[in-house]
Formats: sequence, C-alpha cells, structure tokens
Amino acid sequence: MTLETLAKDIAKSAEAEASAMVKAANEEAKAILAEANSKSDAIRSEASARTEREASQIAREVVASARQANQKEILIARRKVLDETLQSASKELASPKLKGRASLLKSLMAKADKIGGDDYSIRPVEVDRKALSELSGKRKVGDAIDGLGGFVLESPDGSVSYDMRFDTLLETSWSAHLAEINSILFD
Repeated sequence: MTLETLAKDIAKSAEAEASAMVKAANEEAKAILAEANSKSDAIRSEASARTEREASQIAREVVASARQANQKEILIARRKVLDETLQSASKELASPKLKGRASLLKSLMAKADKIGGDDYSIRPVEVDRKALSELSGKRKVGDAIDGLGGFVLESPDGSVSYDMRFDTLLETSWSAHLAEINSILFD
C-alpha cells in the first residue's frame, strides 16, 4: 500500500464519515424543525383559543356593563319622574285655590275633634289661617307654621302634637302608595 492509496482511503473514509455526519445532522435538523413546528402550532392554537376566550369574556363584560348603565339610566329617569310627580302634587296642595281645600280642612278638623278636646290649640299653616279660625270653634289658634296647608293640633302643655299638615299627609300617603304610583306611571 502506498502512501497515495492510504491517503485516498483516509480521504474516502473521511468523506464517508463526513457524509454520514451531514446526513445525521440533516435528519436531526429535520426532527428539530418538525418539533419546533409542532410546538409553534400548539402555541399558536393555545394563543388563539386564549384570545377567543378573552374576547368572549370582554364581550360579556361589555354587554353586562351596557345593561347596567341602561338600568341605571332608567332608574334615574324614573326617579326624576317620581320627584316631578311629588313636586307637582305638593304644588297643587299648596295652592289656595285647591278644589276641595275647604272640605279637606273640615275633615281634618273633625279628626282633630275626635283626638283632642277644646283645650287643644291649633297652629295653622298661614294659607289656611282664616278658614281654620272659622272651623276651630273654642280652640285657640296659635302661631303659624310652615307647610303646604293644614295645621298641627297641640295639647295645652305642648307635650303632645298631631301633625295634620298637607305635607305630612302627602308624605305618608306617598310612602304608603309608592308601589301603586310606580305601577301607574311605569307599567
């Protein structure tokens, strides 16, 4: 064997080994690439699913928030209508020209007759002072009080009083019938 043959054998062997190494490297690169593509697909799929879930959750939250805002606006509008209705009723009761005012005062005075004797005094709302002075009988008519109309019936020593002002009657009636008022206004 000559040196040239030995060199050719070594070169051939090195070439075969290099070719085998390149082939193995290519196969390993293909395996690595396939695994990377598989992982990439899994990550992409998971990210897509997560994005869809998040988008769905955000959509539900936006819808819920919009519904809540609408409900709030409806409640605010209803409250405004209720306040305006109460204000309108108060304005009507405060009017000296209220139809039936005299009979309402007579009815309240009859109720006062049942509650307290002639020694009780009445403190009228100024708008009704004249009418109540005529209806008071033997009762003393005291200082005026604030209100839409009516009076306060007071015991001689001032320890007991009965509020028969239109304001109080309206508030009591309003509270007692608020559900019915809501039904009339909004159903």
